[in-house]
Amino acid sequence: MDSLWAATYRLAFTVLGGYVTAALAARRPMAHVLILGSIGALAATAGAVATWDAGPEFGPHWYPVLLVVTALPCVWAGGTLRMRQHRAT
Repeated sequence: MDSLWAATYRLAFTVLGGYVTAALAARRPMAHVLILGSIGALAATAGAVATWDAGPEFGPHWYPVLLVVTALPCVWAGGTLRMRQHRAT
C-alpha cells in the first residue's frame, strides 16, 4: 500500500514539474519539458538498475518500472496543461 501511495504522489509531482518547467521557460517550453522528462527517465532507470536486486526493503519491482515508463508522459501532460492555460488567457 505504501508503494501505491508513493507512486501516486510521485506521478502528481512529475506532472507538476512539467507544468512549472513550461511556465518558467522563456522560449520553446515543450522542449524544456521533454529535456526534463528525459533526465527524469534516465535517473529513474539508474535507480531501477541500482535497486533491482537489493531486496524487498526497496519495494516491489513494479515501482521503479512505473517511474521509468511514466517520466516522459507525466511531464508532457503537465507541459500541455500549461500551454493550454497560456493560450486561453
